Amino acid sequence: MKKYINIIKTLIAVLLLQSCVDPYEGINLNEPSNQVIFTSEMDFENTVQIGGQLDFGDVSAGVISRLWTFPEGAVDIEGSDNDVTSTEATVKTTFKMLGEHEVKLHQVFKDNAFVGLEQRGKELDTTIIVKVIPEITISITANILNNDGTLGEALSLQDNAKNEVMAGTFIRYIVKSEGEPALYQWNLDGGDPSFSEELVDTLDVRYKKVGEFDFGLIASRARPRGEFVIAIENVLKIIPSTEPVTLDGAQEKNGGIALNFSREMNGASLDPADFTVSIMNKGNPIVATVATATVDPIEGNFVILNLDNQSIYNDDQVTVSYKQGEMATADGVMADDFKDIPVFFIGKNILKDTAFDYSFETSTSTNWPYQWWGAPWDKYKFNISSAKSLDGKKSAYVTMEPNGGMIIGHTDNDNAPITFPVEKGKTYEIGVWVYVEDLGKSDPSANPPDLRFYWNPNTNWGVGPNPEFSADFEIGKWVYSSMLVEFQATGNYNLNIRGANEGNSQTIKFYMDNISISEAKLRQ
Repeated sequence: MKKYINIIKTLIAVLLLQSCVDPYEGINLNEPSNQVIFTSEMDFENTVQIGGQLDFGDVSAGVISRLWTFPEGAVDIEGSDNDVTSTEATVKTTFKMLGEHEVKLHQVFKDNAFVGLEQRGKELDTTIIVKVIPEITISITANILNNDGTLGEALSLQDNAKNEVMAGTFIRYIVKSEGEPALYQWNLDGGDPSFSEELVDTLDVRYKKVGEFDFGLIASRARPRGEFVIAIENVLKIIPSTEPVTLDGAQEKNGGIALNFSREMNGASLDPADFTVSIMNKGNPIVATVATATVDPIEGNFVILNLDNQSIYNDDQVTVSYKQGEMATADGVMADDFKDIPVFFIGKNILKDTAFDYSFETSTSTNWPYQWWGAPWDKYKFNISSAKSLDGKKSAYVTMEPNGGMIIGHTDNDNAPITFPVEKGKTYEIGVWVYVEDLGKSDPSANPPDLRFYWNPNTNWGVGPNPEFSADFEIGKWVYSSMLVEFQATGNYNLNIRGANEGNSQTIKFYMDNISISEAKLRQ
């Protein structure tokens, strides 16, 4: 019996010994050398606000040693008395000096290290550029804008300043900023517009309502996060004007017509019988009677005309007239009569959701290159100008030489055409605003100068003028022109803009702004 017990003990000892043996002993496993470096702001171009924290990490495999080197005097390294070098895998820093700084990393690896899919040497040097920007700050000035476009009286931007400004006046706000704000939120109480997110240094606002109004501007950026707020109470006191009220245009709104006056109107002075609307569709007249005339409850400078059992559509030619009655502004100035004012449509501009610079605010003239059609289509000049604009700060300025022409497209900085999406089976309105400075002198027997918008692919070479610069085209005023078009297939298209001046013995000069392509609603 004792013999069997000894055998059992021996077997247990052998099993215990085997269980302690490393099963991978003798297998050579090589650790790969692979460079992997990160920063906490690497997705945001390593930009930080002064005093902001930026973390550096080296999680490379196969590193024998590393040395981070920081610009002297630019950073504080957390937990270290040495603010210039570190051998740690993760280094937390605070940047305290504005500007662009180089952070260097020297690494020594066991073997030749991979950087991505490329194998390099055992010693690698890397430089990381860090941009340190100041906190956001803005300062702002405000001036009355004279009728000739020059700056008038400067306004006090203090709480309760109550600067007295006549209704219908433009005020120009000029901003100076630091810290690279990425978003502006303009709160323009009482103004037109009343709110804007335009990231511009100059903004012109027209005040059409009588009353006391506040002003606000928030400048911000999401990364690195920063914000600066200006809020001024009762900065303006808009008073009744002695100037005549003007009609700035007529546009479709919810099937009716919105008349845009230069200042707030008095709803009690409106009589629908004083207005006449003319509608033509494919050469046929459409009976229209104005049923109601009211002041828009939000934008008091708009008079809304609703028709009796009728709506207007993009394929209608609509004009509106007013025979002087009692219509007056909120500050008691009578409105003059007007006749056959064209009504235009403002739809959702699909170009706003693309990279197409429809308002010429972000592109340069090199982004609108000549399309190489040969003479006479190369006899023009095209510039992005800040001299005049429908809104924003810029527009396109075009001069076409005598008996010349223009053909341009819109491209990105890599010269690739910028496209927009459309659908087959829908009708679209292509619109543009133009301001003619000089019509030149056209031969009455020749075709007048014009613009035409061609698209690619599936170009329709039969599209007509948009606009035609006839001898009676209004000079010195922004004029809207549009055309209804259809596309042969659903897809992405790009535009070419062709200008013709072949029958003109002199140069034609005009500005162009706010190109739009919107889905049209047609009369059935």
